[in-house]
Amino acid sequence: MKRFVLVATMLALGMSFAAAESPIAERKALMKKNGDAAKLGAQFVKGEAPFDLAKAKAIFATYAAAAAKMPALFPADSKTGEKTEALPVIWEKMDDFKAKFQKLGTDAKAAEAKVTDLDSFKTQFSAVQKNCGGCHQTYRVKKKS
Repeated sequence: MKRFVLVATMLALGMSFAAAESPIAERKALMKKNGDAAKLGAQFVKGEAPFDLAKAKAIFATYAAAAAKMPALFPADSKTGEKTEALPVIWEKMDDFKAKFQKLGTDAKAAEAKVTDLDSFKTQFSAVQKNCGGCHQTYRVKKKS
């Protein structure tokens, strides 16, 4: 009976490990959330969506949460596969890469605290978005138009 319990436990653990998302899938999911947040932010800025302070602050919270998680999602064994758009230079310049996420997180948290209305959102959103472009230009495969 003890053997059965041990084998069943090991099988259950093995299945839970197999069901865990890969680092590439996790970072894609986080970047999708960031993209959705950026889209809403752009709609606020352009007047295409009514400004909502709670949603505006949530945009920056989304960025900060992703920035905190992302550096750990680039282990050496996740350089290829699953249609990753991560460039190999990430692993060559990992300290810079991690520093960019730290800056994004810091800037996003500060922006969230400073936003009180649409005008302050526009200023903060523009500043924080520069973090995204700076990282994508260096560390992400350029998409073909």
